[in-house]
Amino acid sequence: MRLATPLTGIAAAVLLATTAHAQSNDTEATTDGGTLEVNMHEVTADGVQEALGTVTIESSEFGGVMLTPSITDLEPGVYGFHLHQNPSCEPAENDDGEMTAAQAAGGHYDPEGTDTHQGPYGDGHLGDLPVLTVNEDGEANLPVLAPRLSMEDMTDRALIIHEGGDTYSDEPHLGGGGARMLCGVTPDSTS
Repeated sequence: MRLATPLTGIAAAVLLATTAHAQSNDTEATTDGGTLEVNMHEVTADGVQEALGTVTIESSEFGGVMLTPSITDLEPGVYGFHLHQNPSCEPAENDDGEMTAAQAAGGHYDPEGTDTHQGPYGDGHLGDLPVLTVNEDGEANLPVLAPRLSMEDMTDRALIIHEGGDTYSDEPHLGGGGARMLCGVTPDSTS
């Protein structure tokens, strides 16, 4: 009976440590055999809020990567969807000095330095993804194909869903997409 007390204490400590780790990394993704599952959180100028769902990322048999959302409680319509440079969903100051939702994610992923917004099939930012479509029930569940991205591109980045649509051009600014409204962080390649 004397052995049960230390084992119970160890089990409780492991459970608490695991729970604390899971809570601190809730904006990060989990990996499962080459598939990433990213928790998508509401974001505001005050910080990261509750999760509204996930985006599953996996290699596509057609080339590139397939992103499959499972997100609820959104207004029906189309939304800008991008892979951003930095693995953060935290607010930061924009160029005007205003705290802005998920600004710490930086700009669209653009390793070639194209500085142009041409959509998922153009020669601009690699982080330009197809628009996210939300059905009449407020659910986003239609997969999108990012043909120019690899699973390696997806590590240590942020996925952002923007208010408003996306025209895949630089005019209006960044294709007319609006504020950053949902964000999730992908794991780094060592996770």
